Amino acid sequence: MTDTPTPNVPDSLTVPAETEGPAVGVDEWVARHGERRTARGGRLGVVEQRLRSIPWWTWLTLFVCVVALIPAGFSSGYVRRVAFDTTLYMLLALGLNVVVGWGGLLDLGYIAFYGVGAYTYALLSSNQLHTHLPTVATVPIVVVLGALIGWLVGLPSWRLSGDYLAIVTLFFFQIFIVIVTNGDHLFGHNLTGGSNGIGGVDANMRPFNLFGRDLPVAHSGVFNVAYLYVALAFFAVVFVLLHCVNDSRIGRAWRSLREDPLAAELMGMPVNWLKLLAFSFGAAVAALSGSIFAALNAGVFPTTFAFPLLITIYTMVILGGSGSQAGVVIGAVVVNVLLELLRDAGNARYVFYAVVVAAVYGLYKLSLRLGVVLGATLELEFVVHAVVSAISKPSVSGAGHGGGWLFDGLHHWVVVPQSMGPFKVITYIGLIAAVLGLTLVRDWVRVGLLVPTLYLAAFVWENVMLASPEATRFIVIGAILVAVMVARPSGILGERRVEII
Repeated sequence: MTDTPTPNVPDSLTVPAETEGPAVGVDEWVARHGERRTARGGRLGVVEQRLRSIPWWTWLTLFVCVVALIPAGFSSGYVRRVAFDTTLYMLLALGLNVVVGWGGLLDLGYIAFYGVGAYTYALLSSNQLHTHLPTVATVPIVVVLGALIGWLVGLPSWRLSGDYLAIVTLFFFQIFIVIVTNGDHLFGHNLTGGSNGIGGVDANMRPFNLFGRDLPVAHSGVFNVAYLYVALAFFAVVFVLLHCVNDSRIGRAWRSLREDPLAAELMGMPVNWLKLLAFSFGAAVAALSGSIFAALNAGVFPTTFAFPLLITIYTMVILGGSGSQAGVVIGAVVVNVLLELLRDAGNARYVFYAVVVAAVYGLYKLSLRLGVVLGATLELEFVVHAVVSAISKPSVSGAGHGGGWLFDGLHHWVVVPQSMGPFKVITYIGLIAAVLGLTLVRDWVRVGLLVPTLYLAAFVWENVMLASPEATRFIVIGAILVAVMVARPSGILGERRVEII
C-alpha cells in the first residue's frame, strides 16, 4: 500500500490557522478605523505625529503664556489692540466650531448671537435703560440669554438641515440687523439707538469691574491692556470647558450627528436635542464674546455685525480645521494677523512675495524645476524692465506704494508706470485667466507658463492691488484659503478622514 502524494499547494492559497482581524464582538469597521485614516508622510508626518502626542493642556498653557507676554514685548497700543481682537476672534471661532465643526450644522446667523450679547450688555450697563448692573451679574445674564436664543433659533433644525437650515439662520441674522438698525422707534421706544447705536457703556467709562477693581477702557487714550488679560482668561476657561464637553458623551454624540444623522438616530441618540445643545453652546460663547467687545469699545453699533464678519469667522474655522479646537484657534490667529499686516503696503509686500515663494516651493520642492522657475522669473523681470525703460522712461518711473529694501529692489525689476489707464483692468483679468490656465496644463508646459504668470502677478500686485488695500486684504486671504484647501482639504489641523462612497 503506497502513500498518496500530497499535492504542492502555493503559499498564496494556504489558509493560515489564525487570520488577523478584530476580536470577537468588535465591529470590523470600527476596529480598522486607524487603517482608514490618512496621515501625512515623510519628515513632516513624523513631526506632526510627535507634536500631536504632547498633551493638549501643555499647548494651551504655552499659548496663553505667549499671548500674555505680548504687552511686555510691544509697548504699542496698536499691537496690544490687535492681540485683543485676535483673542476675541479665537473665542468666536471656538463657538462656531461647536455648531459647524462638531454638530455639522450650517449656521449663517452666528454673528447675530455675537450682536445679541453686545447689545444686551450695553442695555444693562448704560443709560439707555437707566440700568447699571455689576459685571458679575451682567455677564451671566448675557451668556444665559444667548444660550436661550440659540436654543430657540435651533428649533427649525428639528425639521430642516443643510441649505434649508442655512436659509433659516440667515433669515434670523437679517431680522437682528433690521431690529437693531430701526430699534430707535421700536413700539414707541428707543431701545437700540438705531443707526447711532448705544454709547456710554458704562456712563463712567468703567464697563468692567472685577474683584472690586474698575477697568477703564483706556489710559491717556491708549488701549488698556487689562482687557487683553480679561479676554485671554475667558478664552482659556471656554477652551477647557469645551474640551471637556467634546470628550464627554455629548461630544461623541455631536460627532456622530455630524457624520451621519440618520445612523445616530437609529442608534438611539436624541438627535433633535443634540442639535439644540450645539446651537445653545455656540450662541452662549458668541454672546460672551459680544459682552467683552461692548465693554472695551464702550458702545455698540449695527455696522459692527455685518455679513463680512461672518465670512471672516467661517474662514478662520475652515482654514484652521473644522472640528479641531486648536485648529480654529490657529486659524483665527493667522487670518486676523494677516488682515492687519495687509493694511500697510510695506508689510503687505513681504506677505505677498513670501506666500508666492512658499507656493512655488510647495509645488516643486527642491528640484530642477524650482530653480528654473525662480531663475527664469528673475531674468524675465530684468529683461522686461530694461526693454520698457529703453522705449519709454515714464513707463518705469511710477512712485509705487510703500517702502523698504524689498521695494527698492523690486523698483528695478517690476515695471511701475506713472499711470495704468485701461491696463489696470486688463492686466487684472489677464492674471486671473493665466492662473486658471495653469490648472489645465502639466509638466514642463506649466513650468514655461508659470514664469510669465509670476511676473504678471508681481506687476498686478505693485500697480493694482497695493493701490486698494482694503479689497486686497480679503482677496489675499481668499487666495491663501483656496491654496490651503487644495493642499489640505481638512484645514491646517483638521482630521483627514476617508469618506464612504
